[in-house]
Amino acid sequence: MGLVARLVETAGIATVTLNMIWTYQRLVGMPRVAAIEHPFGRPFGDVGDAVTQRAVLQRALELYELAHAPGTVVHLPFRWHEDPKATDWHPPVPSPVVAWFKEQMRRQLKGGGRSKTGDSG
Repeated sequence: MGLVARLVETAGIATVTLNMIWTYQRLVGMPRVAAIEHPFGRPFGDVGDAVTQRAVLQRALELYELAHAPGTVVHLPFRWHEDPKATDWHPPVPSPVVAWFKEQMRRQLKGGGRSKTGDSG
């Protein structure tokens, strides 16, 4: 994401990225980072929590007013509401792409040949 943000910035468009691993992203040169202490896959908040999602988005957008130059990292005041070990990461029914990958893995483990597309794996 940092590389994309840098490229967009070279076109003259300011960027802000919401990021959980801001220390690494700062190393790759991400221009403006809104750092958040949320688990991967949930940077804006929990599924269905529109109030938190809206608040996170608003605070990230406010970074445009605070950061007039690239290289700024602002830590947002949000903390995840439960221990990460207790977080339910996966929906009860996998998305179609996840189901497809699971099927490919199952075939590979069983030694089943080629996929429907003709590609191995």
